[in-house]
Amino acid sequence: MERTSNLQHPSLQSNASGWINGLIGVVIFSGSLPATRVAVLEFDPVFLTVARATLAAILALCLLLLFKEKRPARQQLLPLAIVALGVVVGFPLLTALALQYVTSAHSIVFVGLLPLATAVFGVLRGGERPRPVFWVFSVLGSLLVVGFAASQGLTAAPQGDLLMLLAILACGLGYAEGAKLSRTLGGWQVISWALVLALPIMAAVTWWRVPATFANISAPAWLSLGYVSLFSMLIGFVFWYRGLAQGGIAAVGQLQLLQPFFGLALAATLLHEQVSLGMLGVTVAVILCVAGAKKFSR
Repeated sequence: MERTSNLQHPSLQSNASGWINGLIGVVIFSGSLPATRVAVLEFDPVFLTVARATLAAILALCLLLLFKEKRPARQQLLPLAIVALGVVVGFPLLTALALQYVTSAHSIVFVGLLPLATAVFGVLRGGERPRPVFWVFSVLGSLLVVGFAASQGLTAAPQGDLLMLLAILACGLGYAEGAKLSRTLGGWQVISWALVLALPIMAAVTWWRVPATFANISAPAWLSLGYVSLFSMLIGFVFWYRGLAQGGIAAVGQLQLLQPFFGLALAATLLHEQVSLGMLGVTVAVILCVAGAKKFSR
């Protein structure tokens, strides 16, 4: 009995650590959209995207060199490129562009679809066959998001809503591909190598898009750039992928459902944006749909 207990203890401890690391990652990611909203008011969206990726890539390269990590195998380069396109370039750029048209509180409702997008790409990439009920929840959640956007005046800023939908698709693909790749390459190594892979292009575009002067950039904009560069782009992924590896992708991945709540709280407290009861209601409804889709995904 004592031996059995001792053998199970490390597994239980690892599972608990996975949930803690995953939760830390979700909390860090929750600040991404509010911080991007602040930064994009003073920084060009393209410059913001490539600058944050460049800064994070430099730090990631230092970590890889410090821990003497082996280079990825040739067959891992394409999945890493997909991760880079999804979470290093696609999601940051599309959300930065979208937040020129919508508030961060409005955009956070779309984040409620992120776990569903990740699950769908997991199905496509992993060849899983979910039950029909899965697709019922999927369609219902999508209709709720589209209905909410229309009720808020879709014709006023259709660009912002379309860009947010594209951002969610890009991020879902990057998450699914990264989670799959982390099984062989390692958790934090996935985002680090993806950043390094994109570094030459990101650094070149950063140099090209650098503003003529930074004299008019405020301290909050600089802090926001620092946050999305270090925390959203790298540190959050260190905890997130570590949590997925320790606690299981399917289980810990459901913590993403809490992200809209954290994000709305940050938007209300830090940016003083109005969060209506309708917005909260739609967010809860979308999260319930995603939870139902997750339950019937296998």
